[in-house]
Parts: sequence; structure tokens; C-alpha cells
Amino acid sequence: MFSILIPTWNNLELLKLCVRSIRENSSLAHQIIVHVNDGSDGSLEWVRTQQLPHTHSPQNVGICLAVNEAAMLAQHDYILYLNDDMYCCPGWDTALVNKMKGLDTDLFMLSGTMIEPVQTSNPCVIVKDYGRSPDQFAEQELLANLPSHHKQDWYGATWPPTLVHAKWWFKVGGYSSEFSPGMSSDNDFSMKLWHAGCRIFLGVGDSLVYHFQAKSTGRIKKNNGGKQFLHKWGIRQSVFDHYYLRRGTPAEGMVLAEPDDTLDFRWQLLRSSLKRRFS
Repeated sequence: MFSILIPTWNNLELLKLCVRSIRENSSLAHQIIVHVNDGSDGSLEWVRTQQLPHTHSPQNVGICLAVNEAAMLAQHDYILYLNDDMYCCPGWDTALVNKMKGLDTDLFMLSGTMIEPVQTSNPCVIVKDYGRSPDQFAEQELLANLPSHHKQDWYGATWPPTLVHAKWWFKVGGYSSEFSPGMSSDNDFSMKLWHAGCRIFLGVGDSLVYHFQAKSTGRIKKNNGGKQFLHKWGIRQSVFDHYYLRRGTPAEGMVLAEPDDTLDFRWQLLRSSLKRRFS
């Protein structure tokens, strides 16, 4: 079973839908832990009436501190980070568990595959509009169409829903608070796992969640995550995504190889070094 961390910030109707989807569409009785940022919309009271393990901050502390606080209540060996604007489809957890059983290590990051209503440049998602808010959500249509939504496993797991062993979550220190409120914190967490020796960053094509897309990030003052990532790790985030994680490319195995030592790769490292020096 998973300990599922859900940070929320005054998104009560989305949170209700997210929790209901876990309860109704999971094959296992997972532990659901919510961190309530602010909660002035009634979400704190609702979480309490649902008797959900939770943490609370009177103001929005962002993603990093929220998931770290919630993780302290985790009771299971595996921690899954899930956003409150996600709806877990039937079979979502079974697909993750089955993939996990095929691994010979507990050092991995697995991601579910998002179905999103709006086309972006993200190669890791399935694009299909089933609504952009809970009151517009075409839930029955989504459930009826699930058999037609399939994606091959893909490299580059980073974004929620993400599953890691609790041992490694705490060994690398969870999410780094210097990236608060959260831009590029996912990439930073992946890089910390990479430096810990992780080479399995796998998106599971049969683990599907519907994502309403960015229902909180539009309300915050964003940190310059790309610049922070560059100064912390010495390479641009895009270089890590493309050459190390091979994000979005079809997975032909479980384990990622080291980046190919090509002239282009060396040039990208040099560009990163120069940008870091002069930014």
C-alpha cells in the first residue's frame, strides 16, 4: 500500500473529487494524507470530518514544505505524491504495483500517466478533454473511454503522481525547500535521486489519472526554478530532462543508461557552464 501525499490550497471541490477517486478506484486501501494550505474555503474542516491524517499551515507554504510535512505521517513503505487536481482512474494503482514487482531494487521513481484537456508540449501525456473543473467533469465518459486510452511506458518520470520508496524519500531529504513555492522542485527531487544512484525513472502507461491542470500555480508568485536548478546542479534543467532522463521517449527497458558522450552533449554542458557563470 502507498502513503499518498496530497497538498491542497483552497481547492475543496477538486480535493473531494481526488479523494473520492482514490477511495473508489483503487485496488488497495492506501493511506491518504493531506496538507491543507490556508483552508479558508472549508477544506480543513472537510478533511477533519473525513478523519484523514493531515497537516496544516495557516498560510500557503507551497508544495515543498507541504509534502515534507505530510510525509512525516506516512505509515507505509511507499510514498506517492499526488496533486489535488488529479482524478485517479480505475486500475491506476494496480499498474504501478505490477510494474514495481518487476524491479529488483527499491531505488526507483515511477509515475502515472496524465490525461489532460489541453494540448501542451509535454510528450508524456494523453490529450483528451473531459472537463476543466469538477462541475464540468465528464466522469462517466472518461470511465467509458478508458480502454481506448493507452500509452507505452515512457522514460523520464518526474511529475506527480510519483511513487518512490519511503526510505529513499527521506534519504535524499524529500522536496528541497529552497525551491518553494515549487517551480522545478520535481526536477530537483529527480536529480537528487539520480545522484543517489537511481536509474529507473519510468512512466507507467497503464496507470492513468485525469489532470485538470494548474489549478493552484496560477495563483502564486513563482520562483525562478530554472535558474535555481542551474546554480544548484551546474546544468540546465532541459539538459537533465533530455540527456539524462530522456523524458517522453518510449521505454525500451527499465534502467536508464548514462548520457551518451557526444559532441552535442558536451556542447550543452559547456553552454550550461557559461550560462551559470554569467547569470
